[in-house]
Amino acid sequence: MTEQATTRPAGRTVELDERLAAYKGVWVFIEMERGHVHPVSWELIGEGRKLADRLGVDVWGVILAPPGEANMVAAGEAYAHGADGVYLMEDPILADYRTVPFNNGLCTLVNQFKPEILLLGATTLGRDLASAVATTLATGLTADCTALAIDLDTRSMAATRPTFGGSLLCTIHTLKARPQMATVRPRVMAMPPRTAGRTGRIVNVPLNMREDDIITKVLDYIPDRDQEQAQLAFADFIVAGGRGLGKVENFRLVEDLAAVLGAEVGGTRPLVQGGWIGAERQIGQTGKTIRPKLYIAAGISGAIQHRVGVEGADCIVAINSDPNAPIFDFAHYAIVGDAVKILPALTEAFRARLSANRKSI
Repeated sequence: MTEQATTRPAGRTVELDERLAAYKGVWVFIEMERGHVHPVSWELIGEGRKLADRLGVDVWGVILAPPGEANMVAAGEAYAHGADGVYLMEDPILADYRTVPFNNGLCTLVNQFKPEILLLGATTLGRDLASAVATTLATGLTADCTALAIDLDTRSMAATRPTFGGSLLCTIHTLKARPQMATVRPRVMAMPPRTAGRTGRIVNVPLNMREDDIITKVLDYIPDRDQEQAQLAFADFIVAGGRGLGKVENFRLVEDLAAVLGAEVGGTRPLVQGGWIGAERQIGQTGKTIRPKLYIAAGISGAIQHRVGVEGADCIVAINSDPNAPIFDFAHYAIVGDAVKILPALTEAFRARLSANRKSI
């Protein structure tokens, strides 16, 4: 069982000093790359909307990008997903991500408009930017959160994340600094419903930097689509294997079933450590967080590290020979048996069903 620790003051009510009380509103950094918004931005606006409603404040998106029509499109999508307004900082310097100009821009906005909460995606870009901003502003940052809530007694954000290898859930409050910052990995939070026609405010703010002020230069750009890596976080169907498969040769049974279903292939950390699969296919707290329509877990015990990464799936089918395996506590369907025997049977059953459906068309 996972225990939970909470870092909070001894007394129930903490009065905010005048300096902290000046900070109002929930902000979400809208991560853009070459005009395309990372979906985690909309997921965080949905979560930010919940926090803002509890606090009785507005939600603002923050866009740092080169001038272009894509920025207004992104602002419109931010409104549609729940934002009340957008802070827009446009400058050619922001065409590609570099820590210095993005850190400078976001800190300028924070110091001028004073949000009480700032959320960023725990992506490669978001993690780098969040740590730089938190350091510059001398505020608290809780990374890789799995849950966010508001403690109205302290008007503080309760940011929960696994710690000590996933054996403990720690809820952290930032009581003496603002903004309160957190990063959340893609697919941890549900995508909010989109409300077409919703509008909001927009505030334009200049960056006020010169290219000569930045040491780092971008020499080349390699799109993700050219790297041919797994996209587990956005897959609708995933089949994964664990140590219960016994030996590396048996992992092909996972791959066979995935091929029939048109699914992505994943696995647990021990399989990555054993060289069975690449790190990009690891599922769990230290790997990828997933939210597929169907997740089939074969030979996976379901420790808390794995559970955190998969419990957002619409349907979890677990196969394990141990009837007391932790994964059965949160799986929607449990198959007790040897995965090495059950996987081929499932593969044949799905293949036969798909073949029959094609014949009937």
